[in-house]
Amino acid sequence: MPTKAFMITLCLFLLCCAEEAQARRIPAPATYGRVILKDFTKGSDFAAVVFDHWLHRAIYTCRLCHVDIGFAMKSRATGINAELNMQGYYCGSCHDGQREYKGREIFASCTDTYSDEDKKRCARCHSRGRKDARQYTFESFAKDFPRLAGGRAIDWEEAEEKKIINSIDYLEGISMKRTALKEPEDFSITSQASMASDVRFSHKKHAAWNGCALCHPDIFPSSKKGTVKYNMLQINRGQYCGLCHVNVAFSIVFCNKCHISPVR
Repeated sequence: MPTKAFMITLCLFLLCCAEEAQARRIPAPATYGRVILKDFTKGSDFAAVVFDHWLHRAIYTCRLCHVDIGFAMKSRATGINAELNMQGYYCGSCHDGQREYKGREIFASCTDTYSDEDKKRCARCHSRGRKDARQYTFESFAKDFPRLAGGRAIDWEEAEEKKIINSIDYLEGISMKRTALKEPEDFSITSQASMASDVRFSHKKHAAWNGCALCHPDIFPSSKKGTVKYNMLQINRGQYCGLCHVNVAFSIVFCNKCHISPVR
C-alpha cells in the first residue's frame, strides 16, 4: 500500500509534468521545429533566416546533419555565418550550387557580391516576415503525408514505411564510409507511475535516423541499460528523450507513440 508521503510526492510530480506539458503545447505543424537564425543579420539588409526541420528531415537523416555536418543540438551553439557557408561548412555543405537532389541543382547559400537577382535567392532562406519568398508551404509540401492523431503533425515513421520519404544518410565529400554495426536489441523501459504503461524503445528506428553518435555519449552518457536515470519532468524540460521529442521529433503529448499500451 503506497504511503501518504509517496502519493503526495507523486501528485506534485504529475502536476509539474502537466504544467510543463501545457507550457509546451504543440505549435502549428508548419512552425514545429522551426529555427530562426538572426544573430548575424542584425543591422544588415537581410531578414533573419528561417530553417524548417520538416522540409529538410523529409530528405536527410538527423545523423547526417548533426553528426557529419556538425550542426549543434543546442540553440546558438553552432555559430553559422555566411563566410562559413561559402567555405562549404554547415548550410554550404549542400547549398553550394553544385550538388543535386533528384536531378535538380541545390541552390548556393551565400556569396560575397550579389545582384538584385541574387537577392531573390537569398530571400529563400532570409525569409522571416516575407511570405512571398518561400518556394514551399507546409500545406502543399505535406498534403500527402500521413498524420498523427488529430492531424496536427506528420507521422514520419509511417511516411518512411510507405516509402514517401527515403532519407539520405551519406554526403560525398562530407561523410565517412562506415562499417555497418550490429543493431542493439529493442528494450522496455518500466514505467514508475501506475497510470502509465511501459515504454518500448526501438534501437532500429532511432539508429536509422540518428546512428549511435547522436545519442551517445552526449545525450545518454552510458549505453548500458539502467545506468542513466531520468524522468518525465526532465523529458518535458527538453532533456534526454525530450531533446528531440519536445522540439523536433513527434511531441511527447502523443503518449502512445512510446507507451505501448493506452495511457489514461
